[in-house]
Amino acid sequence: MAALSLLLLVPALGGFLFAFGTGVELIRFVSLRGLLQPEAASPDRTDAASRPPWGAVLRDPKVLHPLTVDVGLITLFILQHSLMATHRVKHWISSCFGVLQRSFYVFCTALALQLLMRYWQPVQDGPVLWKISTEPWATWVSLICFILHFIAWLVIFSIILIFDYAELMGVKQVYYHCLGMGDPLAVKSSRAVRLYGHLRHPVYLEFLLILWAVPCLSLDRLLLALLFTLYLTCTHSLDQQDYLYLRAQLDKKFQVFSREEAAHGNLLAQNGPSVYKDN
Repeated sequence: MAALSLLLLVPALGGFLFAFGTGVELIRFVSLRGLLQPEAASPDRTDAASRPPWGAVLRDPKVLHPLTVDVGLITLFILQHSLMATHRVKHWISSCFGVLQRSFYVFCTALALQLLMRYWQPVQDGPVLWKISTEPWATWVSLICFILHFIAWLVIFSIILIFDYAELMGVKQVYYHCLGMGDPLAVKSSRAVRLYGHLRHPVYLEFLLILWAVPCLSLDRLLLALLFTLYLTCTHSLDQQDYLYLRAQLDKKFQVFSREEAAHGNLLAQNGPSVYKDN
């Protein structure tokens, strides 16, 4: 029985690795693609005086077809990410996959993202809403956008680590099951469980910054940023109690970190010279 429980770690770790690789690919898709490969725009696409009317642009099959495909891909991801997070669907998945429910959800999310990234259709023949092409502004704007993206991804990874990435990926649930410790959420406070129920997307502002801070905004990038902005805004449901709990937890972590730093400094002050003398 214990061996069978340990076998559950295989799909859980496999889903974690697949999600990790998808996250790396997502960085390339939303950041590097927008920063290092800006849309090539001819003067007639960026000049407002010679730009064709929007009605004519949206009736052009070369523009309409890729936009339709992109809308379908985004809709597929939103439906998967939202419907599988409902209580009824989670209960049904739990009845089928048991403790692997969270791992299955993470795997499906990563799969939906892979489909979105691999079959995304850039709009090659449509107008560009903005493109910084005049030097030295083109260099400076691209550099500023790169710095903003870099900082935003650092914040995102830091938040994921703070919010227990092993539990977010579904690995911790399987690990606890193998040890006979039950559900990790069972040992958390009611305020923490309430926060997790509201905090669907802890990287709301950072991801919006990544979506919009680009030196060139094409039609397909506008579609991606606009639809995800609407989706993230609609699912962002933190209230004052959640913010107070977050503030209290951050203060506790800062106090623990300060005590550890002070203890480490005292230890170095006491043992450091002798260690150097021995060396």
